Amino acid sequence: MSQVKLEEQIGGAIIHLKGQFVGGEETDTLRTTLAEVAQKNKNKLIINLEKTTYLNSTALGVLISAHANFAKRNGQVVLCNVSKSIENIFVITKLTLVFPIFGTLEEAVKSISK
Repeated sequence: MSQVKLEEQIGGAIIHLKGQFVGGEETDTLRTTLAEVAQKNKNKLIINLEKTTYLNSTALGVLISAHANFAKRNGQVVLCNVSKSIENIFVITKLTLVFPIFGTLEEAVKSISK
């Protein structure tokens, strides 16, 4: 069962993802949550992938469009707690050049709070 949990703070938001995101209802929930954060004019977003087991191309597309949305408002989207298998997806797709990736949530919060 996939879940998207939104936590608002740091002048922005943290979204905790859990489970697999394969382009179904869970990915729609993610898209809606990202849109809500953007509408609130938050310009800092951390996506915590600690409990995420899989992202497919549709889910990656949702993250990329969120990044574009934040970037055009001088915002920032960072990722943290990315598993080796998911990190490989980001490396292969060159998305490591788009998203800063941090080992822990604390590091991500520190980087985005500056």
